[in-house]
Amino acid sequence: MSQPQILLVDDDRHVLDSMGMWLREIGYTVTTSPGYQDAVAQLAEHKFDLVLADVRLQDGDGFELLRHIRKAQPELTVILITGYGTADDAVEAIRLGAFDMLTKPLIDRELEMAISRALSQRQVLAENEKLKEQLDLRYGLENIIGHDHRMLKIFDMVDSVADTRATILITGESGTGKSLLARAIHRRSNRREKPFVEVACGALPESLLESELFGHVAGSFTGATTDKLGKFKQADTGSIFLDEIGTAPQSMQVKLLRVLQELQFEPVGGNTTISIDTRVILATNENLANLVERGTFRQDLFYRVNVINLELPPLRQRMTDIPRLANHFLEEVRQDTGRQIRGFTEEAISALQRYQWPGNVRELQNVVERSVLLSKNEMIGPGELPAAIASGAPVSVQRTNGRTLKEALEAPERQIILETLESNGWNRNLTADELGINRTTLYKKMKRLGLEDLAGVHH
Repeated sequence: MSQPQILLVDDDRHVLDSMGMWLREIGYTVTTSPGYQDAVAQLAEHKFDLVLADVRLQDGDGFELLRHIRKAQPELTVILITGYGTADDAVEAIRLGAFDMLTKPLIDRELEMAISRALSQRQVLAENEKLKEQLDLRYGLENIIGHDHRMLKIFDMVDSVADTRATILITGESGTGKSLLARAIHRRSNRREKPFVEVACGALPESLLESELFGHVAGSFTGATTDKLGKFKQADTGSIFLDEIGTAPQSMQVKLLRVLQELQFEPVGGNTTISIDTRVILATNENLANLVERGTFRQDLFYRVNVINLELPPLRQRMTDIPRLANHFLEEVRQDTGRQIRGFTEEAISALQRYQWPGNVRELQNVVERSVLLSKNEMIGPGELPAAIASGAPVSVQRTNGRTLKEALEAPERQIILETLESNGWNRNLTADELGINRTTLYKKMKRLGLEDLAGVHH
């Protein structure tokens, strides 16, 4: 590791030389400066980790230099040194952004400890910044792979609503990435530095869910020996993500409706009203409108949460994203394991695109991880994939339930034509050639299967 770079500023030449020599002896690289103007020039020309500056300088003062540094290089750490400082001066120095203010005569051990603390704090701040960058990379919108037109539309909506307080409802099948999208919305918003709290409503028994979300007071029920802070309060000024909201019991739905409307609630067993500023993101893999019809989900709550609905499409409807997703997950496993796998063969990619992915993106991620760990070759071929995928499992068709064969076959036929259109950039001539039908037949099928409207979006 390179030695820390220190800029030492003092107009007393004897102090400058002796302190500079001592600092070099204990392991620092030191640049000396006799005054304000020279220090400003040195700062513009070189990169430093720490500035040690005397308050009294012939052509200015340390406070003036501190203000310049805070404006030009706010990440740079500054320690001021004075021979006549008061408590008010020290308070003012800290208020302006100095790490510390030391009083002459300096004790070597005191100065050494102050420098060590200042550099340690700088390192912690740098590490925190790096962690934030990693969070943005892992949970930011850029990490959600998708070039399918449905995904691009979702990305546009996220950018439009991220900074608002509007409640967002994310719908989609299990494994489509609802939790990842919720985190991306939070990281994209002006609340990114505040808490993000996630609650899996379906994983908690009904008796505990209300307490988990809203907290409780001691003695409110058997086992409640102390007060408990609820998740909504923990997420104050940040975001709360309620997954599987369709499983919430009616009693909790009433309280949730009030929180969304008034941003207020009472803990279980308590009568003190708590006010919060929490952004709410919800998700479900169930059809809430159907739950409303069955009477298990409140209609007023449904209208309140269904303001902005982001519907994540299942993976089988975005086959063109599969190669990108597979290679993204491959790179993640390579970095974690060090396995030298270069990629997938064309046959393997074709097999991945033929499969229907009932487990969606999560299932694809698991399949890629398994294939990388088991592969003995540089390229993953069909042989490294699970048998159901490698064999090119046929499109699953639900029972006809009274429909004619023609009606039952419409869904897979529509899916095959849609995927081929997307893979060919919606070029109908290429699509017809690939499907082995003439263009007139393709046009008729697109019209019958409701694909004409989608075609218009791409032209």
